Amino acid sequence: MCLAIPARVLELRPPDSALVELSGAQKEISLALVDKIAPGDYVLVHVGYALNRINPEEATKTIALFASDLEFPSS
Repeated sequence: MCLAIPARVLELRPPDSALVELSGAQKEISLALVDKIAPGDYVLVHVGYALNRINPEEATKTIALFASDLEFPSS
């Protein structure tokens, strides 16, 4: 199974890279597979590549879902 994670684009870097924010962490990714990305856009990231742009509402829902799945009940 593959997992793509929503990330917010912080800045574009030449020639086809971007700095993104992934749940508080920043990472440089490739934009070679997508067109017309701008700072503030959300993209799905898999193994360092943006696969496609997603709308902010869907990104927010997915990020919240991942966060809730990572919470562990206290004993």
